[in-house]
Amino acid sequence: MTGTRRTVAALFLLPALVLLGALVVYPIGYSVVRSFYDQSGDGFAGVDNYRALFTDDGIRTALKNNVIWVVFAPTVATALGLIFAVLTERVRWGTAFKLVVFMPMAISMLAAGIIFRLVYDQDPDKGVANAVWVGVHDTFAQSSAFPKAHPGRQSPLKAEGGGFVTKAAVSAGDPVALPLVGVAPDQMPDDAERAVGARPEPGKVTGTTWQDFTRGKGVGTLGAPDATELGYPGMRIEAVKDGRVVASTTAADDGTFTLPEEADGALLRLPASNFKEAYNGLDWLGPSLVTPAIIGSYIWMWAGFAMVLIAAGLASVPRELMEAARVDGANEWQVFRRVTVPLLAPVLAVVTVTLMINVLKVFDLVFIIAPGSSQDDANVLALELYRKGFSEDQPGIASAIAVFLLLLVIPVMWFNIRRLRREVRR
Repeated sequence: MTGTRRTVAALFLLPALVLLGALVVYPIGYSVVRSFYDQSGDGFAGVDNYRALFTDDGIRTALKNNVIWVVFAPTVATALGLIFAVLTERVRWGTAFKLVVFMPMAISMLAAGIIFRLVYDQDPDKGVANAVWVGVHDTFAQSSAFPKAHPGRQSPLKAEGGGFVTKAAVSAGDPVALPLVGVAPDQMPDDAERAVGARPEPGKVTGTTWQDFTRGKGVGTLGAPDATELGYPGMRIEAVKDGRVVASTTAADDGTFTLPEEADGALLRLPASNFKEAYNGLDWLGPSLVTPAIIGSYIWMWAGFAMVLIAAGLASVPRELMEAARVDGANEWQVFRRVTVPLLAPVLAVVTVTLMINVLKVFDLVFIIAPGSSQDDANVLALELYRKGFSEDQPGIASAIAVFLLLLVIPVMWFNIRRLRREVRR
């Protein structure tokens, strides 16, 4: 009877064992064997392919980035999951918040990569990250509205120190014309009004600074405001004598300005601050920030996973211990640090280790988000495996990378399984 039961059990297990052998055991064995052969697949290469793991620049960069991924991505995702789980435990809308945070898990890595490729776009009009960053920056350091402005033909201005200065000194009672060109009509400030010639004022220096350009060949008067030409509102004008600023002002909406009598006999300068280029934000996908940016997209996806598991563990924490700590005089931070976190340590360990296994195999996000110009800087082992195996036709090295990844994952998996078994025994 016992033999019959064993036979029946074996027959039930046989399909699973066949699938396990075909889909797991055989590929692993074949990769191990293949990792000892050269590029052609015919010659035995020994450990040369494994030596390349530590001498090839691309693989070394991938190893470095994998270390960064393993250290930061699981830690930050788990920490955010813990914070979300604890903070939303007692609020009425906590379930809805958890649903929103967990929702990215329903999105594939491919879709998330495409989303964040757009989020990190350099153009603030397209990329959300730079739109926010530029908005915050411009709140404290407003950029100029005239970054492309410059003197035109027969201009009384000349370039100096990033700005422009008049070629000759000005006189009180004699209106000054400071014409510029180079600002596209759709880039002119919204408050710009039709430019008008300044009226002379006794003892004062008056003038106009404006966009001296009218569409159409031969249309308009050079050096004088025309009907369709706009002033430069907010343009800063300085009066300079012997290298020292003696007076300054800003142009009105129609481009007119007035300086006091101290400006008589001075040179008028349009300082470089008038022509400062607009701030376009950070190069999120450049060589310096591409890896942290991609890690950010990963955390966006997996923080919800960590939150759900930690929230489940938090629900099983005895409330009596927390209340006892509060009765003893502990504040909420002390309860969290001395009671909640230690009791959640097994759950936090499982979540962190699970995410570590996951990030060791990360491929999709790096492949999709990182542009070609910085993909080498964002390289990870899984991506390098793909590149060596399919792009550079080096299957031996690709197999060695696969075996190396397996060796990295096995200890982490063993730790996770051992901890889970320990929890089951309790």
